[in-house]
Amino acid sequence: MRLGLINSAWAQAGRDTAWGIRKTQEIGFDSIDIFADPLDIDVRERALIRRECSAAGLPIVSVCCVATGLIDFNPSVQRFHLERCRRYLEFCDELQAENLLLVLGEYIWTQEVIPPAEQWRTAVDNCRRLADVAAELGLQIALELEPFALSLLNSVDSMARFLDDTSHPALQANIDISHLQLAKVDAGELQRLRGRAIHAHISDCDGQRHGDLPPGRGVVNFAPYLRGLKQIEFNGTMSIELEYSPQPDQIEAWVREAHDATRRLLREAGL
Repeated sequence: MRLGLINSAWAQAGRDTAWGIRKTQEIGFDSIDIFADPLDIDVRERALIRRECSAAGLPIVSVCCVATGLIDFNPSVQRFHLERCRRYLEFCDELQAENLLLVLGEYIWTQEVIPPAEQWRTAVDNCRRLADVAAELGLQIALELEPFALSLLNSVDSMARFLDDTSHPALQANIDISHLQLAKVDAGELQRLRGRAIHAHISDCDGQRHGDLPPGRGVVNFAPYLRGLKQIEFNGTMSIELEYSPQPDQIEAWVREAHDATRRLLREAGL
């Protein structure tokens, strides 16, 4: 299994893109995921990402996109986010990435006013449209399960139902181990995502709040989830997700710690 890093760990600590890519390779990662909005970066930054990743020998597996507006009740907002996600898919193609990691939004107004089923249908329709674009480009979309109470996809059950309803081969699941723990999802439920998961995230947390800590700094019991991945014959990339280090000036040590701890966990799980 390839072990990757989402490059937002460096950016949120104030390190520049090129430095972060080189340091990712130096620490020993097999691949990298890119957190960058194609609408916010210029052609020079895009070229820099391609050039530095190629020089470092780091394949870009995933580009991360948060697109909560895909389920907004205003059609104009939906249209903007559909176009924005198309630009993201073109960015993935430009970087020769494998997938777009897509984060959907939450039910608004605590599932009142607008029927939840209506927001669900909106997400299904818009994600199916994006999956058609992805397929034309030879890409896939990995949907992220978020652990929050009103997230559209916040359980294996909702993820499986969404994949059933969209029924598109280019639309699959991302498995985030920390999110599963926070959502109190039993590792055995991963069986429902056999053949439907193409990417994975790993980080730790305190068991109560979203944390994205290096494995070992929180309470996540990784072993059952890693065994579950092995049992469903998951063959995608495992990417470490680290956010907002409490000591930005120590970010290199923070990432090295996460890399080494995750390597040990993967070895112990036979992955």
